[in-house]
Formats: sequence, structure tokens, C-alpha cells
Amino acid sequence: MFRLNKEHKFHGRHRFLLAGILCLLAVCFLVAQDKKPQHDKKPQQEKKAEPEKPTGNKKTRVDLLHADRGQADKLARPDVQVLIGSVKLRHDSMYMYCDSALIYEKTNSFEAFSNVRMEQGDTLFIYGDYLFYDGMTQIAQLRENVKMINRNTTLLTDSLNYDRLYNLGYYFDGGTLMDEENVLTSDWGEYSPATKLSVFNHDVKLVNPRFVLTSDTLKYSTNTKIATILGPSNIVSDQNHIYSERGIYNTVSGQAELLDRSVLTNEGKKLIGDSLFYDRKAGYGEAFDNVQMNDTVNKNMLTGDYCYYDELKQNALATKRAVAVDYSRGDSLFMHADTLLMNSYNLDTDSLFREMRAFHKVRMYSADLQGVCDSLVFNTKDSCLTMYRDPIIWNEGQQLLGEEVKVYMNDSTIDWAHIINQALTVEQKDSIHFNQISGKEIKAYFAEGEARKIDVIGNVLVVYYPQEQDSTMIGMNTSETSLLNMYLKDRKMQKMVMSPKSNGTLYPMDQIPPDKMKLPTFSWFDYVRPLNKEDIFNWRGKKAGEALRKTERKVISGPKREIINMK
Repeated sequence: MFRLNKEHKFHGRHRFLLAGILCLLAVCFLVAQDKKPQHDKKPQQEKKAEPEKPTGNKKTRVDLLHADRGQADKLARPDVQVLIGSVKLRHDSMYMYCDSALIYEKTNSFEAFSNVRMEQGDTLFIYGDYLFYDGMTQIAQLRENVKMINRNTTLLTDSLNYDRLYNLGYYFDGGTLMDEENVLTSDWGEYSPATKLSVFNHDVKLVNPRFVLTSDTLKYSTNTKIATILGPSNIVSDQNHIYSERGIYNTVSGQAELLDRSVLTNEGKKLIGDSLFYDRKAGYGEAFDNVQMNDTVNKNMLTGDYCYYDELKQNALATKRAVAVDYSRGDSLFMHADTLLMNSYNLDTDSLFREMRAFHKVRMYSADLQGVCDSLVFNTKDSCLTMYRDPIIWNEGQQLLGEEVKVYMNDSTIDWAHIINQALTVEQKDSIHFNQISGKEIKAYFAEGEARKIDVIGNVLVVYYPQEQDSTMIGMNTSETSLLNMYLKDRKMQKMVMSPKSNGTLYPMDQIPPDKMKLPTFSWFDYVRPLNKEDIFNWRGKKAGEALRKTERKVISGPKREIINMK
């Protein structure tokens, strides 16, 4: 089946004899093919019907174009031809070169040895030390020091099979693929010069100057430089670490679209979501559905159905069932709002601080503290949490409220709290009796998480039920003063000091006037109080007419007078 080019002549005394033998063998082989019975052709017809095989490929002979010497042993190996020196062969558009070759004419195949080279046009070049080529299946098997070059892509391995019908090369004993951007290694891999797509399996490693990607299964395009993740994969750089089992990563732009609960880790912060988008150059990530952003350094966490994090500016945002969780102390605090926002300021300086905002419909819950308000701000600069617009705080049986509440923290525990304007604290004794104190402002000081001293300042009104040692209420005391100092221990009142001193009125329990039992500003908002960490999603506003009317201070001309109006 091998045809000798008419322009070529063998060197040596056997050149005419060898040419005659080749022609005779070719004629005999063709005659034998024509005389084969019809049923012998059926398997070939079935193979053509296989859907995965390319169609329209006519089987042709491998042409011998040149060799310095040729020899054959008609008795020992009548179907084998030995070619030596500058061997050149062609099969359709593929040219093949080597130092020596064995030609198997009956099977239309050959073995090539030393300095093997395959060329197809000016785009595909394959090199190796050994080649077995089957002209019927058009599969080339190259071994030892194999190199495939396709424009900007180079593949290195010791064992490569190249299928000309599929235009596909694959290795199975370790290999390396390189282009301008990346170097990929794996135990098994394949590369298509036509589509520029490659597939890698087992111990896959993609090395880029900016990161390293390791995987179990990976697809890669040398055209787009996009890696498609198909199995457990890690992308590690100096700045962060990405784990994903499914997604795509653009190795040039640094953009990733990741699925199946992928994880982005950056300096102790871990972002997880059903799907993630990450832009390495711009330095931001977005997570969608069942999102969790965990800060293991500061021991807090953001959750929601959408989360955004800017690692360069260290800003974050969470919406759609957004929850901030503080687990820095034994009892975790859960806070929900329509939107949670964190901004960082004075980065890379000693004056770094962060500000977290929650708005709107804020609800928070922990075992010993609950709260609601319209919005709040926490600033790490002064460790102050400020609650705005109808803020209320509950601690066991106590309720605190005012126009504005400021809580100052010290190492994640409450240091002191400041309730500004229309301040009111209520303690429930039973279903109808409440200790009540109102004033312009309240300052509460804490130690080890418990209130130890409470100062009520300005227009102080008191309704208080003294108790016996067995907690039996003696009566109801009403008082009025300008300044009240209360001292507590183990959450029980130890002493009350009024300035100026007020004698007040003590009513026996069976002689309490109904109109004296509640202060003018008394309110008990247990119906809006969060009951558990799931209840923070259920917003319940105050009943009509119970919202605080914000005070407005106006200074009029003439003698200095302050008039307080109620909006």
C-alpha cells in the first residue's frame, strides 16, 4: 500500500529491483482486496455507522516520498520494508519524517525511529523519538521526548497518541501543556488543535505567575485562557484562596464564576454561597443564595441571600434575609435588617476603623439581650453602637427605650449605655405591676455584662414597688426628682439616691389608685420583642399612636429659655 513518489530514486544497486518489488506487491494487494467475499465488508460498514466517528474520511495509502536507502527480506518478512536515512512519508495532508522506518504494507502502517517529526500545514508540529502510525485508523502513537506544538501551545510528554480523524492528542502517563499565560500538568490529558480545548485528569496543576490552581478534573482553552472546573479544585494566591468543585475561571482577567457552595477565603474572612462571582483584579466578590461570610479573626459572621465583599477597600454588604452574627462571647447575638453594610476607613494606617450600618427594620436576639429599631450604626473607633428611631432594648424582665440609644462596648461586652430623650425603663413584676422610671436621659453602667449603676437625669418620675426578702411587694412608691442614682447587685436594687431628696408617696398594695400605677409615658412593648433567632425575620411594628414623637429644641430671642416641643 505504500506508494513510491515517481521523482524519487533509491541510491545503490538495488534501487530498480526494490521499485519493481514495491509495484508488484501493490498490484497484488489491490487484486486481493477486490477478490474478497462480500460478507467481509460488513464489519467496515458497521464501523462507519458509529455516531462518534467522523464521517467522510476516505482511507488512503501512506506515500513514501524519500529515503536514502531501502531494503527488504522477501523470505523472512515479505510484507516489511526497511527505510534508512532522511525518511519522508505523507498521509493526506500530514507529512512525517524520521531517521529510519519499518513499513508494514499489508496494514498500511509503519514504525519510525529517531528524530521523528509530524507536520500538518504551518500550525501543527509533533516531535518524538519513536512513532507507530496506523494508516487505516489514522492514529499516531509517539513515545519518548514527545513535543506537540500548535501555534502558541506546546504539549510535552513521553507517551502521546494523536488521532488524526478527531484531530485530538492525548497522553496517559503524565504531561505538560504550556501557552503564553499558564503551565498545566496532569497524569492524563488531551488537547485538540482544532478547538484549542484541553481536558486534564488526576493531579492537575495550573501554574500562573499570580496564582496556582490544583484540581482533580479541569478543562482549559488555550484560546480564551479560561479554565473550567469540573472537580474539587483550589486556587491559591498571595492574597486569597478559592475552593470550588464546579465553575469557570478566566486566568487572564482573574474573574471567576463558581457554583456548588464554593468558598473564597481572604485574611481570615471566608465567603461561601450557592454561587460566587469573584474579580481578582478589581478585588471584589459577590455571593448568591444561602450566603455566609465568616470573619474568624473578629468572630462575627454575615449571612443572607446576597453578599458583596470588596477585599481592597474591606467593605461588605448583605441583603435579602441578611443577618449579622457576633459570636465573640459565649452567647451569640443575631441581628437582622433589610440591608447590612460594613465600611472600612484609614486603611493601612494606625487609625483604621470600621463602621457597620443596619437598615431598615432592625431586630436582634441573644439569650440575654433583645432589641428593635429602624436603623443602627456600630463604629469600632469608639466601640459605640447607636440605635435610631424608636429603639427598644430588653434584658430579661427589663425594657429600655428612648429617642436614641447608644451602647458603648469594651472587648465585645457592654461597658455603658446612654438613652437620650424620653428615656424610659420598665421592669415587669407581674402581669399588672411594673417598676417604671422616666427622665430626659438615662446612663447605665455595666460590669461583667450586668448593670451595676443607673443614672436617670432630668424630670425624673418613679413608680417603684419595694419588696420583702421573700420578694413580696410591700406597696407602690411614686417619686419625682431631678437626678436619680440607682445601685444594683445581682440584678437587684440595693440603693436609690434622689437629688434633690424626694419623700414621695407610698401606697399600700390594696390602696393603689389606678391612675397612679403607670407613668404618663409608660409603654410595654412585649408584642414586638424578638422571641428567638428565627423571629428576627418577623417584623412587628408598634401599634398606631405608640411611636415616640421626637422632641425639638428651639431657642427664642430674649432671655435664654429652652422650650421643648413634641413633634
